[in-house]
Order: sequence, then structure tokens, then C-alpha cells
Amino acid sequence: MEAQKNKAVEDKIAITGEPTMNPATCKFIVDRPVYPGKSAYFGNRDAAGASILARKLFEIPEVENVLIADNQITVTKSGSNPWPEVGKSIGTRIREHIRSSQPAVDEGYAGTLPGEGEIRQKVQDLFDREINPALGSHGGSVELVEVKGNSVYVKLGGGCQGCASAKMTLKMGIERILRERIPEIGEVLDATDHTVGSNPYYQP
Repeated sequence: MEAQKNKAVEDKIAITGEPTMNPATCKFIVDRPVYPGKSAYFGNRDAAGASILARKLFEIPEVENVLIADNQITVTKSGSNPWPEVGKSIGTRIREHIRSSQPAVDEGYAGTLPGEGEIRQKVQDLFDREINPALGSHGGSVELVEVKGNSVYVKLGGGCQGCASAKMTLKMGIERILRERIPEIGEVLDATDHTVGSNPYYQP
């Protein structure tokens, strides 16, 4: 009886859906690591060969892209079907995958990614050539703080620091461009302290 009770606890997988700034994107937070300490982004079905979990999620017609990062799966969808409906299918596939005990992302995936130095150089070049000049015209800036694995940490400055639209700028602007140009990037994380700073304007 005790063994059956423990088994029931193990089988109960809690998943919480969390809206994002983009109404087409939702973050699903799982009560345990799915891809511990790592992240992997799959921009479309064809790119999901290295992830059984991503391939299962792409079986859902509305799913457009998938980010798997530690205990979070962030999904962007298309179409008019509401999130409660699509999210139910997503949750079912996440639970099925976890119970299968298969890895969310192939073990060899990390070895196919560019090194941290190469990612750092690509991101910095993109910031210097395109993103900062564009932000600078509005008094803002973005700084590359650190690259860990394929996760990128950035800091917003100038008019973007403490701005009410900072999250929108990061997610809908900066992150979108980074993913278009450097698809190997996993998470894009905001390291900005938006509560302090004199908001110095960006100068090229």
C-alpha cells in the first residue's frame, strides 16, 4: 500500500502555465527539472530533431517554436485556439514525456552548439552593428553581460533601464532579433536592475 502511495505521488506532475508579454507565448513551469541547468531553443519542427519532447510538442498544430530551459518550457503558438485548450495538449505531452524517463534533449545536442566565445562574439557584433544604434536613437542601450553555455545574459541601460516597456523591448525586440540571427541561443535573460541607475543615454 505504501509503495502504491509513493508511486501515485511520483506520477503526479504539477505544471503551471504563466502568461508572457507576448499573448502568443506561454511559459509552462514544471515541478521538476526537465533539462537540468541547460536550455535549448527549437524555432520550428524541422529544427527539433535533437529533442523528443520538442518533437512531441510540435505534433500540436498550433505550436510554432519551443524553448526548453531547466524546468520551464516556453511555447509560442499560432491560430485562434485559446491557450486553455492548447495548453491542455501541451501539458499532456510534457507529462507523457517525463513519465517515459527519456531525456528532453539528446545528450549530444550541447556538443553541436558553438562555444561560449563564438556566441559572445556573434551577440556583441549584433549589438554593435544593429541593436544598439537602433536603441540609441531612443536613448536606450543593451550590454552583453555574460554567456553561460548557450544562455545569454544582457543588461539594459539608458532610457531602457527602469522603463515600463523594458520587458517588451527585450522580449519582442532584442530577443526576437537574436533568435533570428543566432538560433543556437537558448535562454535570453535580463540582468538589469531596473530599480536603480541614472539612466545614462547610449552613445555610439
